[in-house]
Amino acid sequence: MDTLFILEPLLTAIVVAPGVLFLAIATLWLLGWTPPERFIARTAAALYSAMAAAVVVLCVLMLRAGQDSLYVMHGAWFRVGEYSFPLLIFVDRLSLPLILLTVALVGITGSFSVRYLHRDVGFLRFFLLMHLFAFGALLVFTAGSYDLLLGGWELVGFTSVFLIGFFTGRREPVRNAIRVFATYRIADLGLMTAVFVLHHSAGSALYPTLFQGVWPAQTSALNTGAATLAGLLLLLGASGKSAQVPFSGWLPRAMEGPTPSSAIFYGAISVHIGAYLLLRSEPVLRQAPFAAAAVVLVGCATALLGTLAHRTSNDVKTSLAYAAMTQLGVIFMEIGFGFTWLALLHIVGHACVRTMQFLRAPSLLHDHHGLHAAAGGHLEPTGLHWEKLVPAPARAWLYRAGLERGFLDSLTDRFLIEPGLNLAWILLYFERPARPAESDPAPATRPATETR
Repeated sequence: MDTLFILEPLLTAIVVAPGVLFLAIATLWLLGWTPPERFIARTAAALYSAMAAAVVVLCVLMLRAGQDSLYVMHGAWFRVGEYSFPLLIFVDRLSLPLILLTVALVGITGSFSVRYLHRDVGFLRFFLLMHLFAFGALLVFTAGSYDLLLGGWELVGFTSVFLIGFFTGRREPVRNAIRVFATYRIADLGLMTAVFVLHHSAGSALYPTLFQGVWPAQTSALNTGAATLAGLLLLLGASGKSAQVPFSGWLPRAMEGPTPSSAIFYGAISVHIGAYLLLRSEPVLRQAPFAAAAVVLVGCATALLGTLAHRTSNDVKTSLAYAAMTQLGVIFMEIGFGFTWLALLHIVGHACVRTMQFLRAPSLLHDHHGLHAAAGGHLEPTGLHWEKLVPAPARAWLYRAGLERGFLDSLTDRFLIEPGLNLAWILLYFERPARPAESDPAPATRPATETR
């Protein structure tokens, strides 16, 4: 009883701490006080150091108490008839490593950002978005239901879009941010519909109601049909957040943001949230072999596309983005095959390695020059084995496919974006106010649009 008295408020404090700091600094700014860089840096360092220590204490206390999971109920957000939105947070074997990973990597990235964004006009804005992102990610990993997970999921998506368009003085970051936002919206329909299916089939989206047992040996009470439909919809939502085919085109566009945000979002935490969703839904996939096979196929296609595009990238951040996409494809394959522990270890290791690679990307050219000089001015080229294994015509086609990013952007523009814009211009006719016939101007014509 004494242990629970400590564990429950400790878990709650870990989850809400970044959100409280975000609200405090944002309120002070709205009241007219702009905190100096030193204050922002020191409060961030103190917060994430304390949170890391709290997560370690939480792990130790749970191990000593022999608890595999911990649930904390904070009532209901609202009730409508028999339906209620419970505020249930919990941790278990799956979420604890990811919580510690999030706190540690956000703290490291924040420390790096103090120097990287020194005297930048967006210094305060970046740290506010970073705190809000940390709160959203922790809410995803500790949510006790798919309903609450959706709240953190949306916070991660919005902060991601705002940081892609961080440099508002240029047009390209803003355009790419809008493109990423549209991609998120399409894929998130899958997750929201999956939650509806779970409510309809099981009567609840709470994890304790949907799943029985301890992860990863949990079982689901869903029948095969409902599990297959829910699994495919969850795959749709996870594919959008983790840049899997056919939504992989947004990841290189996200490199328009600052390097620290690229590290924490697209190397470490945000891109792995889709994989976490599938790991959390592992009992559903086990109940639906067709959905599990679809996860494997999507991961395999993404890994192949990422490998091709990675070998044709001409800048370090884009190259790292496609390398991350390739590893995420492999992680999806591991989840589809049922290798849950391997997938979790892969997520943790990949997030740590990719974060360090992104953070050292600005100094990579300097390091390469040092390596080139140490090798006596001669570095052996890589990839020569492909010339022996793949015929020349096939290599040329694969190279073109890599340059065109698997032609996914072209297909999306032609069959989704262009028809959508045309339909919008047609529907614009109904939005025009009625005017006298003699004063009617010429009908509106759609201006030429630029697609990429």
